[in-house]
Amino acid sequence: MNSSSIKEISTNNAPAPVGPYNQAVMAGEWLYCSGQIALNPKDGQIVGNGDVIAETHQVINNLKAVLNAAGASPSQVVKTTIFLLDLKDFETVNNIYSETFGIGISPARACVQVAALPKGGKVEIDCIAWMGNK
Repeated sequence: MNSSSIKEISTNNAPAPVGPYNQAVMAGEWLYCSGQIALNPKDGQIVGNGDVIAETHQVINNLKAVLNAAGASPSQVVKTTIFLLDLKDFETVNNIYSETFGIGISPARACVQVAALPKGGKVEIDCIAWMGNK
C-alpha cells in the first residue's frame, strides 16, 4: 500500500482531535476511527457532567459522525475497543452500545478499564470498519 491509498477523514460533526491525530484514516478498504470521547463537536466541551449514560450517547454519536463522513455505517464496523474509567459502568455502557452495534453481526470487541481518559471522560470508544462491502 502506498501513501496515495491512505487518506484523512474529517468532519465538523464530530469533535476536532485533541492531539496530533486524525478523526479517522482510510487505508485501502479499511477505516480506522480514532477513539472518541464525549466531546460536544460545537464547543469541544465534555458533555454529561460525569453521567456515563450521557457520555456514552455522545461518544456513539461522535463515532457515527466520523463513520458517516467516510461513507460508512455502524453495520460495517468489524472491531471496537471500549475504554472505561470504571468497569462498574460496563453494563450501562454495553446497553447503550448494543443499540448501535448489536444489530446484525456485532463487531469483535475489547473492553478495558483505564486509569484516566482525556478531558476527564468516563468512556472512550474506537473502531475499525471494512469499506469493501459498500
